[in-house]
Amino acid sequence: MVKLRLRRVGAKRQASYRIVATDSRSPRDGRFIEVIGFYNPRTEPETVQIKEERALYWLNVGAQSTEAVARLLKKMGTMDRFERLKQGESMEALVAEAEAATEATPEISPKTRRKAAVKKEAEQEAAEPEEAEAEEPAEEPAEEPAEEPAEESAEAPEAEATTEAAEEEAQEKAEEETEQEE
Repeated sequence: MVKLRLRRVGAKRQASYRIVATDSRSPRDGRFIEVIGFYNPRTEPETVQIKEERALYWLNVGAQSTEAVARLLKKMGTMDRFERLKQGESMEALVAEAEAATEATPEISPKTRRKAAVKKEAEQEAAEPEEAEAEEPAEEPAEEPAEEPAEESAEAPEAEATTEAAEEEAQEKAEEETEQEE
């Protein structure tokens, strides 16, 4: 039986997948019949490229898709077009519709989510100190941030900076007290 499934490619912890038509007895990354698409879950949004004509061909001749590939095909609209193909619409019209839909989608950045997330965090950190300076006249003692749990200080960079300052002040006071006792 022919299956449409994902074939893993890419480096360690940087997985991307090819969508392939393969014999169901072949291993996941083993021998395949044809590559019909590409899927990269690490980009924002996910990158999915499918050769619509070949996907419709394989579905039409009885290939079964795995759950993951079925989800991708449904998201791209291929499964809806396949149902219309079974009802008698022409393959050429459906492929032309798929190409028009693909061209209408915005271009996806090749950068991965990790890089995008780091960039967003850097932009937020740059914006937050300006906001914190405007809000500093608040009536908060310097020692209160030191009592906050470590989880909260890791989330807010300005809280982390005030916590570090409070810790340094506490260390200086402790050193002064030990010097006075001696």
